[in-house]
Amino acid sequence: MKPKNVYALLCVLGTAFPMLELAPWVMEHGLNLRLMVTELFSTRIGAFFGLDVIVSAAVVFTFVWFERGRMKLWWAPVLATCAVGVSLGLPLALYLRESDSNSFVSP
Repeated sequence: MKPKNVYALLCVLGTAFPMLELAPWVMEHGLNLRLMVTELFSTRIGAFFGLDVIVSAAVVFTFVWFERGRMKLWWAPVLATCAVGVSLGLPLALYLRESDSNSFVSP
């Protein structure tokens, strides 16, 4: 299987799995960001995962910034990370980098 196809599959999984947890919570509480942050950081283990994801998002943003010349839609992984999370943003960045690098032909 080509890396591009693996990254595409990871984009689907990286969207579906987190949404399976988020959707019921939003149905119950609405999009209450203050409550979301409060619940996320209500325990040390939750804070650990929350901070890990925040740092990972910063890594994705940095990676995209340095690789933006190799990706036509460089802004899409940033938007995906903010909308869904690193589980979508990172594989999307890798997918775009893989796709766009194959379209450039060396002279």
